[in-house]
Amino acid sequence: MSLSDFELEVMQLFWSLDEASAPQIHKIIEQKRDATYSTVKTIIDRLEKKDAIKRSKNQGRTIYYSPVMEKQSVRTPLIKDFINRVFLGKSRPLVAHILAEEDLNLDDIEYLEAVLKERKKEIK
Repeated sequence: MSLSDFELEVMQLFWSLDEASAPQIHKIIEQKRDATYSTVKTIIDRLEKKDAIKRSKNQGRTIYYSPVMEKQSVRTPLIKDFINRVFLGKSRPLVAHILAEEDLNLDDIEYLEAVLKERKKEIK
């Protein structure tokens, strides 16, 4: 499924909140960017049409939505596309960039070491 940048931004909010109404999402979005309520509601309607979110409950006239789509189902194709476009389909330069340029703490490095160790076991 393809999501616009704005749709992805709204999905991130649904994933972090687990359930929210259009007014709640609009309140958060308008702190970051100039967006009218109707624009945010249009994005929410699109996400509902794409089966990315569903109506979970009503309180009076307020409709609450919750995510249906899992984060990973969106991340994987986006990351693969990013690697193809920016690193010509090669993941090694991306990993090298992250290790060299990102602000990693000891916990981050230990986590990455554990992931690499597990990956090595899978390959052998």
